[in-house]
Amino acid sequence: MDLGADLVEGRFLERVNRFLAMVELDGREVGVHVANSGRMKELFVPGCRVLVRPVSPDSNKNRKTKFDLALVDMGHALASADARMPNALVAEGVANGHLEQFAGYPEIRREVTFGDSRLDLMLEGPPGRCYIEAKSVTLVENGVGLFPDSPTVRGAKHLRTLEAVLEAGHRAAVIFVIQRPDASAFATNDPADPALAQAFQSAVAAGVEAYAYNCQVTERMLRLDQALPIRPYAEAVGNG
Repeated sequence: MDLGADLVEGRFLERVNRFLAMVELDGREVGVHVANSGRMKELFVPGCRVLVRPVSPDSNKNRKTKFDLALVDMGHALASADARMPNALVAEGVANGHLEQFAGYPEIRREVTFGDSRLDLMLEGPPGRCYIEAKSVTLVENGVGLFPDSPTVRGAKHLRTLEAVLEAGHRAAVIFVIQRPDASAFATNDPADPALAQAFQSAVAAGVEAYAYNCQVTERMLRLDQALPIRPYAEAVGNG
């Protein structure tokens, strides 16, 4: 995914609330939109270098900020902080054949309602329908991507919806997208959200497919990279 050439460099100052952070741009303190409700304390370090994207006022007249927070410089690598990206990255991966397990579905629809949930993708083709939920992961500890970094009621609900998708006779999958390159495995963050961990175990036992990928991240490009093993939390952290 091309991030464009219009990203602006700044310095992270503080997170005001879930969706607003203050960034220093050209000596000015500017509010930027954070499209991620996770805590991301390990990324949002005061003084760290960030890249923000200018947003046209015409795109949303109710906006109070002129920038979106896009990338965070961790020192050794860049991380994407935008939780909206995994949906697009997975759609791109299916379309370009990078996700071979989803070959054979020529139609790709995004933001599709099933029951009382909105899932990220629905693929349709000769094999039938496949519903996919893509989760944004930004927390990495000892090489292990962990989701979530704080409790998420929606996350567990989406996994239960994927079970309902299976019961309706369709294919269902969850994809954890670690939006940074420094993860070599993935695990659910059981201590942070035991309900999510239990919902994940139930979904996989029912037949929901689960995948995890890290990402290549540069100042101009973001894309899915390597498929990672999914391991139980105790094993992943214990051996990390």
